[in-house]
Amino acid sequence: MSCNADPLVLDFVEWVAREPRAYAEVISTWKTSCPRLTIWEDAADRGYVARETLPGVGLVIAVTEGGEKLLRTNGR
Repeated sequence: MSCNADPLVLDFVEWVAREPRAYAEVISTWKTSCPRLTIWEDAADRGYVARETLPGVGLVIAVTEGGEKLLRTNGR
């Protein structure tokens, strides 16, 4: 993991780290019309967040161990 992480990816991972977020909330909050700004997809591709199904909640996005390490490495 690089200490020069994308600031928006860091912001996203930090936001998800507060609590697992419903997939619909992630899509709604982090949507963009610019195909070059794929913040949450970048975080997932890099292994910082993952999709999980929680009983009674449904599909959520949660921080992985890699995402927690990214936050610690970057002082978050």
